[in-house]
Amino acid sequence: MSATDPRREYDLMLTRRQLCSRAALGLGTAAIVDLLGSGLLADGTNGESEGLHHPAKAKRVIYLFMSGGPSHHDLWDYKPKMQEMFNQPLPDHIRDGQRITGMTSGQKTLPVCPSKYKFTKHDNNASGVWVSELLPHTATVVKELCVVHSTFAEAINHDPAITYIQTGSQVPGRPSFGAWLSYGLGTMNEDLPHYVVMHAKTSFAEQSLFNRLWGSGFLPSEHQGVLLRSQGDPVLYLSNPQGVSRDDRRAQLDALAAINHQQHEEFADPEVLARIKQHEMAYRMQASVPELMDLSGESDATFELYGEEARQPGTFSACCLNARRLAERGVRNIQIFHRGWDAHGNLPREHESQCKDVDRGCAALIKDLRQRGMLDDTLVIWGGEFGRTAYCQGKLTNDNYGRDHHPRCFTVWMAGGGVKAGITYGRTDDYGYNIADADGNPLKPQPNKDRWTPGTMHIHDLNATILHLLGIDHKRLTYRYQGRDFRLTDVHGHVIQDLIA
Repeated sequence: MSATDPRREYDLMLTRRQLCSRAALGLGTAAIVDLLGSGLLADGTNGESEGLHHPAKAKRVIYLFMSGGPSHHDLWDYKPKMQEMFNQPLPDHIRDGQRITGMTSGQKTLPVCPSKYKFTKHDNNASGVWVSELLPHTATVVKELCVVHSTFAEAINHDPAITYIQTGSQVPGRPSFGAWLSYGLGTMNEDLPHYVVMHAKTSFAEQSLFNRLWGSGFLPSEHQGVLLRSQGDPVLYLSNPQGVSRDDRRAQLDALAAINHQQHEEFADPEVLARIKQHEMAYRMQASVPELMDLSGESDATFELYGEEARQPGTFSACCLNARRLAERGVRNIQIFHRGWDAHGNLPREHESQCKDVDRGCAALIKDLRQRGMLDDTLVIWGGEFGRTAYCQGKLTNDNYGRDHHPRCFTVWMAGGGVKAGITYGRTDDYGYNIADADGNPLKPQPNKDRWTPGTMHIHDLNATILHLLGIDHKRLTYRYQGRDFRLTDVHGHVIQDLIA
């Protein structure tokens, strides 16, 4: 047989890995997928907890991600002592030689920058929860919130920081949080994706959001997030081309599936099966997604709760309303990204606009879930990739200032889904610069050590705790790739039991 013989194409395409896979698996791969269902842990047809590592408190997650780094100083972490230090240099022992970004490393001084906003204490327990005047609507649901002041990470710049909190690694290429949930838990509704992502409109969309943040990494591609758009087709290419009927599309997919099954028999590539599943999901979504995005059936009371802006596609309130509708229909993981929190200068103007965008939607979502009996098994999470500095970047005045990136400590809150309500966890020092103990002394948590520091929450701990609430042991949710068992929390992470009701 000559090298140019077309029959050589098969031999040239077949790699050693594919040959071994074909010999070991063959049609058995397709068979076992059908036997195990669509989720690794949970029953893929009804979402019950059979096969989970332990009883789940939450069935689904709605993640409200504030991309850019909201200022904990101006929203959640009340620091009255900073008022006395206005425009004075940050004491050296507070910074303690810690790394700062290149944007402020050249400043001669790092002036202490107290928040210009008033805070109100909401007494749900002995300590109470302080909330800024920028969040009046969220303040009305503070009794439902578990506010964590001691979240921390190592990444100090946006892309590695967002990649870190979304995938468990600062290096791109790992599966996203939602992809891990899809892989582990499967779906409760075969007509909608396991994992849905929305981008809310904002006036300050500085940073780009790359689709790897909701991608599947090395997991089968069926587990990647599906982005719902606010204009045109909710999902790209959802509508059939002109002249193609639904019956035509069905016939095309059947023919394509036959070809793909034949290819899988030859090469045993699991990605071929994922492709078939994606085609079938897209076909079902042609019927399910238009109904989902049609808000005409929602009551006037609902729009009064979310605000009139919820009638405008793409607003944060509209995304929150759609998140509730997705949760009702069995979508496991819903994520709303809201960009523009990177306030290096003119923070008051930018954060006032940002808070106006999200405040009402956050509160409405929690109230709506509560009144529908869904909050107890729906975990709502709010936060960004890091916080903002205690010192001002650039010129400081009474009415205007900017803040740089600060991963040493920042605030995240959770609600519902089995977390304690109306509490705060962890604390920071008088400057909101370091995580502190009960006496205000700075702690130095070691995220890469086996021993966890009480009162702190590394982002690996956050993800471990979220998975625990969903019935998953984060150490046992693994995927073998290139000879190693990978997991969302890498080789770290502790479940914070003090947050669990």
